[in-house]
Amino acid sequence: MARLPLEGIRVTCITPIWAGPFAAQLFADWGAEVIVVESGHHWQPATRGTLAHPPQFMVEQEVGGLMAYCRKDATGRGWDRSCLFNPHARNKLSMTVDLRRPEGVDVFKRLIAKSDVFLESNAAGTMDKMGIGYDELKKVKPDLVMFSIPGMGSTGPKRHYVGFGAHMEGLFGHTYLRGYHDADPQTNTIVFHYDPAVGATVAFATMMALHHRNKTGEGIYVDMAGAEASMPQLGEVIMDYTMNGRVAERIGNRHPTATQGCYLCKGARPSAETTAGDDKWLNITINTDDEWAALCRVMGRPDLVHDERFADSLSRRAHQDEFDRVVGEWTRGHDKYALMHMLQAEGVPAGAVLDQRDCYNDPHILERGFFEELTQEECGTHLYPGIAWKMSKTPNHLRTPPCMLGEHNEYVYKQIIGVSDEEYAQMELNGHIHMDFDDDIM
Repeated sequence: MARLPLEGIRVTCITPIWAGPFAAQLFADWGAEVIVVESGHHWQPATRGTLAHPPQFMVEQEVGGLMAYCRKDATGRGWDRSCLFNPHARNKLSMTVDLRRPEGVDVFKRLIAKSDVFLESNAAGTMDKMGIGYDELKKVKPDLVMFSIPGMGSTGPKRHYVGFGAHMEGLFGHTYLRGYHDADPQTNTIVFHYDPAVGATVAFATMMALHHRNKTGEGIYVDMAGAEASMPQLGEVIMDYTMNGRVAERIGNRHPTATQGCYLCKGARPSAETTAGDDKWLNITINTDDEWAALCRVMGRPDLVHDERFADSLSRRAHQDEFDRVVGEWTRGHDKYALMHMLQAEGVPAGAVLDQRDCYNDPHILERGFFEELTQEECGTHLYPGIAWKMSKTPNHLRTPPCMLGEHNEYVYKQIIGVSDEEYAQMELNGHIHMDFDDDIM
């Protein structure tokens, strides 16, 4: 196998939840040695699941969310079977240490001395309170690249605001933009756009910091406000307000310059009765009169081509509700994939709305070999989302399964940090080295 571009780079992480772990995943996927620092005495919220020991009934009822576990089983070491943690934990190592105790801080600093990057995504000031802020760590590793990702940054009047990605999305305006035009914003569901957007930005910025270090030999501290990293992705609506004084409103599935909608298809129950896995949907967009004529042809409704309500683009947009009713009545009698292919063949932009099951069986994704098989002791063998991009001269694939809590303690302590067998045994006796969370942690 070709040498991966980040081989030789070691990244140490204290990254709960998703944004930080996703950034670290990108490093691990491309060859960096990523070490996740954890502790069985402290539960990081929404990281290895929502709870350390969740009630079984909550696990059985959850569908695809924060309480999802492999085999719907969170008993025993359920944290190693978390569907929230495991997708971004591939190719990583896990070690445990109690940073609340002086010997734990000492071990951590010894690890940092052997690292290139320290990535943390905790509340502002947390690392300083624990004695492992940048000013302390650069004493043991002068050329360290340290990256902090507090939601609102480490400075400013809101620096102590604490929240998940969904809260940050509300603070920078994304939540308000989502939803249907005739619905109250409080009915919006969470989408967590913040986390992967911030994670990808962190990975890019960390590469810039490493490039700076390699050119100058200097370490660097990077303070990123997650909200600020996400806000440029809404640049057009922010600039529209800045330049024109307009506040963008929710448009649902519609589009400002085309007639567009998402329509229920055959196989779905009426909306009031729809349950997970029942609903089938198709997106259709009409940009031109020719596309409208083609849609009418496929629908078997040539009479609608010159209907004054839909005769041109402006008329169709002015009568969007009636347009949706006519098209929606037709789509209900057809399979979403069959309609997609029929419409595309006639030059009409259309696409089936895919759920997770559809994605796993999509012939295009399967042919590209995107999903890859990994086997982990607690989870067994499953397909995982694969590498985010392909490089022609650097073939790549998933190498190791999701790291279990403390799985790589012996390697990290003895081979990287260099502790003796006696010191390792003492650290284990003192509760730093383990693979389980304390029983009294919920």
